[in-house]
Amino acid sequence: MSDAAFVDTLRAIVGPAQVLVGGDLAAYEADWRKRYRGRALAVVRPGHTDEVAAVVRACAAAGVSLVPQGGNTGLVGGGVPNASGRQILLSLGRLNRVRHVDVDNLTLTAEAGCVLQAVQDAAESHGLLYPLSLAAEGSCTIGGNLATNAGGTQVLRYGNARELCLGLEVVTARGDTWHGLTGLRKDNTGYDLRDLFVGSEGTLGVITAATLKLFPRPAASVTAMAACESVEAAVGLLNLARDRLGPGLTGFELMERFALSLVERHFPQLPRPLPGAPWTVLMEHAGTQPEAVERDRLASALEAALEQGLATDAVVAESIAQSHALWH
Repeated sequence: MSDAAFVDTLRAIVGPAQVLVGGDLAAYEADWRKRYRGRALAVVRPGHTDEVAAVVRACAAAGVSLVPQGGNTGLVGGGVPNASGRQILLSLGRLNRVRHVDVDNLTLTAEAGCVLQAVQDAAESHGLLYPLSLAAEGSCTIGGNLATNAGGTQVLRYGNARELCLGLEVVTARGDTWHGLTGLRKDNTGYDLRDLFVGSEGTLGVITAATLKLFPRPAASVTAMAACESVEAAVGLLNLARDRLGPGLTGFELMERFALSLVERHFPQLPRPLPGAPWTVLMEHAGTQPEAVERDRLASALEAALEQGLATDAVVAESIAQSHALWH
């Protein structure tokens, strides 16, 4: 089959407007940092799972390889086609619906193209929390988060994306659809196919939807920054924080002086509350008590760290705006 005839086959599946060829496909053919570039035969944008399956079957029948792509925020080139001009880039951005929120079971089912922030907002609208959080949350998608087993900033308490997923809907390489959107937590039956697909980066199949774990929202969340002289001191601070704060310690990010100097160079508008420290720790604590109580708990832990020489300086955010500034 000629390239033109194959592209016509794809148009018949998803509609002519959802198959992009020629012109400027740079937004799809290069990674976020512009370090990896390729050339696609076409960009195909299915609107639901059945269309994904039909596209995969067409590619399998024609012997054409396929590259799934979510929000294209990755930094390792996994969602970029090669330079052959023979690959189909499967963009999942139109699969962007939140299908269901089960408040009683604390789950949310969303399609793979849902932007992470949209999932967070959907959970928040029900007074709940979807805790996966990372810098690209305004543009990365749930399918990509699961395909790469994203970590984010709250792994200490909630785990990677794998731990936040209960079930999946996946189109396999043959074009079959596996319907595994279960919300059952106590499930010890058979092989865990979900864990095979999570982290497989599209090599075993295309994730089209997922059932995700939600959590009650904490009553308060407090952010702090601490300066440390060494990695060993930072590990000591981590142990002390775990002891004082327990499971309330949700974030603990360690940054070296050179990394922060790059931030200062490229983002001079951002404040530097603790300049010049060899190592800087950004901490987040979430708890069930009022914000003032939880802030005092975090401040008390930092005072102990200063007394023990685990930190040389520290600052606790006094408002949501200050907390956001520290995270930025």
